[in-house]
Amino acid sequence: MIDDGIEREARPGRMVETSIVRYDGSKVSRTFDNVATEEPLELRLVAGATMHTLAVTMRTPGNDFELAAGFVSSERIVQSGAEIVAVSYCIDPTIDAEQRYNIVNVELAGAALPDLTRFERHFTMNSSCGVCGRANLEALTELGVEPVQDDIRVPIARIYSLPERMREAQRIFATTGGLHAAALFDPRGETIAVREDIGRHNAVDKLAGWALLEGRSLSGSILFVSGRASYEILQKAAVARIPIVCAVSAPSSLAVDLARAFNITLAGFVRGERANIYSATERIN
Repeated sequence: MIDDGIEREARPGRMVETSIVRYDGSKVSRTFDNVATEEPLELRLVAGATMHTLAVTMRTPGNDFELAAGFVSSERIVQSGAEIVAVSYCIDPTIDAEQRYNIVNVELAGAALPDLTRFERHFTMNSSCGVCGRANLEALTELGVEPVQDDIRVPIARIYSLPERMREAQRIFATTGGLHAAALFDPRGETIAVREDIGRHNAVDKLAGWALLEGRSLSGSILFVSGRASYEILQKAAVARIPIVCAVSAPSSLAVDLARAFNITLAGFVRGERANIYSATERIN
């Protein structure tokens, strides 16, 4: 990592205090509330003397380097942490100080940028309408992602315990009520890491980026996400080689297709002592 030396006061916080009018039955009062921060993050790739803006995403500030590393990993621009030399905030003096924390540079080990034509086509296909599910799955296979082979076995009672364990670690959500979370657990149900963000996908990228930068394998782990399980969540799990994905809410049809195609155990509606298992059911006892 590179410490850019930017004044820390310029860094946007994860919460913002705002004035509100609160109604409680017939009572009205003026007070303050904390809301989750939402700021743009520009992700740039740097190789040699070349810089390329890869994407702009809306996120909750915090763990930005992990988010950037997770994003380039989940899109298969890099396949290991060794391909990343450094991750840093922008230090361009021509940019306003407060905006420098909204730009992250990912410096690659190679002297030249990789061919991003495939990436741009792949990214557009993931985010546009009218592209069939089969094309999405084939594109993931073309990126070299293979079915997950992992013999982890977990009792259903352990799956039931995960929502509460994740909520216990959601510090910002407890204050704002406005953030999604993604959590990694080991087979015993012990918490490995938890990340929060305004976007579910960003929270998962932060976890994947943390593992990439730490050189940690996520095989044998369980990913739990707040909200629904979308195609993008399962795509990121497949790239990170996570064998079990659980969600509080429903999966989409394409998420189920991807889970079955890539041998990922997908559990939805994990609430209380209930869960629907959509794929690779043998991993749940």
